[in-house]
Amino acid sequence: MAGDAIVITPSRGWQPLRLAELWSFRELAAFIIWRELKVRYKQTALGASWAVLQPVLMTVIFTIVFGRWLRVGTGGSGPYAVFAFAAMVPWTLFSQGLARGAQSLVSGSSLISRVYFPRLVLPIGTVLSFLVDFAIALVLLFILMAVYGYYPSIEVLALPLFVVLLLVAAMGVSFLLAAANAQYRDVAYVTPFLLQLWFFATPVVYPVDIVPEGLHAVYAINPMVSVATGFRWAFLDGASPFSADIAVSAAAAVVLFLAGAYYFRRMERSFADVL
Repeated sequence: MAGDAIVITPSRGWQPLRLAELWSFRELAAFIIWRELKVRYKQTALGASWAVLQPVLMTVIFTIVFGRWLRVGTGGSGPYAVFAFAAMVPWTLFSQGLARGAQSLVSGSSLISRVYFPRLVLPIGTVLSFLVDFAIALVLLFILMAVYGYYPSIEVLALPLFVVLLLVAAMGVSFLLAAANAQYRDVAYVTPFLLQLWFFATPVVYPVDIVPEGLHAVYAINPMVSVATGFRWAFLDGASPFSADIAVSAAAAVVLFLAGAYYFRRMERSFADVL
């Protein structure tokens, strides 16, 4: 009836994930991805080159410090530069997506206060925007491999599996941190410290072989362990990640995703008030 008004009231209690609703707002997610890319490289002299500069420079430092000075081995996964860069590519997507995803509600506060949409779209779109940087870094990885005389084999076809595992983990933690950051801005200071700890708990600069065999199941609770190992296996024929460890990592990533999403939905009703 003309003149009737629809009043949207805050939800209460734990709310289910509405996948159909999220899908209906896919165009908004695409817009957020585009906005993130524009803001990220706006008024930068090097533009999209920044997508590869960080992992490249870090790989150079790691190669000098860990590869040459400390003589850290690669577990048979090729030269140290390729070994490190193969893990830096997914780690950069994870760390940057998580850091920006944690800030997604604060940076999108003006949008939240004006119009209704599933708030999960903000961290999802933010994390997915780093897939562009990820694709550029992958191209550079292929070039680096060719320089050292390495070429991917049939195992590279399994790469999408590890990319999905990576995105599920990154989004799950982003949901948790974004919802917490809306209430407590301390999260912005905690996130860099968390990422530093997570980095050294992930086999980026060292092979997974140095971890005692009896601790592998516990170590694999970190989903990035199987992601880093999987990338090296896909590109360099390193140690196979397909064992009980990857099942542990996959389960941990799914738990992170569901816990993050449900916590996000639980806190969603207060976002417009606190942002």
